[in-house]
Amino acid sequence: MRLIIASALVLSALPALAAERCDVPKEKWRPVAELQSELTGKGWTIRNVKTEDGCYEVYGTDAAGTRMEVFFDPATFEAVGSDD
Repeated sequence: MRLIIASALVLSALPALAAERCDVPKEKWRPVAELQSELTGKGWTIRNVKTEDGCYEVYGTDAAGTRMEVFFDPATFEAVGSDD
């Protein structure tokens, strides 16, 4: 029972964590095209990029063909998490 309660608490905090992982002023954001170019250079196929909770959220497949949904810091392009 404690595990269920602890899991529920962690899951309820995820939206707040998403907002905290990308706290970059808009003027410091790099263009989406740069992120797409960097990822395609690593073998990704990009389906869509959107902005969510201050991050770039990328939908696509990685070089191994695995479907990905990953949040990236808009200034550094560091992967900062996923919804999975």
